[in-house]
Amino acid sequence: MGRRENLSIHSDPVELRQVRSAIEAGGTRVGFNKKDCHAMALAVDEALANVIKHAYGGAADKKIEIEIEELNEEVKEQGLKVSIRDFGKAVEISKIKGRKLTDIRPGGLGVHIMRKVMDKVVFECPPSGGTLLRMVKYRRNEQKRKETTD
Repeated sequence: MGRRENLSIHSDPVELRQVRSAIEAGGTRVGFNKKDCHAMALAVDEALANVIKHAYGGAADKKIEIEIEELNEEVKEQGLKVSIRDFGKAVEISKIKGRKLTDIRPGGLGVHIMRKVMDKVVFECPPSGGTLLRMVKYRRNEQKRKETTD
């Protein structure tokens, strides 16, 4: 296991900037290119926007815990793992779906973006309430893309 960074923020959109910066910094340290770092930051930003909107109903003073773990050569694959824990309204896991891309209207693409960018997206309902989201992006996918485009 590699370096871990734990952030505790409030559900205020102003605080998302520091999370995006931490994701991009962690991705860079693991070896992702700038494009993938930005994409991972966007996926996390979308997840946090969903927490703010759906779990906390837009309230800006609620707690969100984020853990960013850099997966390095000590594990099978290099990458970045992000866990997001809220303590708000629990979500019914079976109802978490991205809307169809043919349904053209503002918003509603967060889950689609998360699943498109990240290799693993897992939602859990902890017994104490709220929601835990775990997302992983493996660096091997970036390397395969480079090999096919070179």
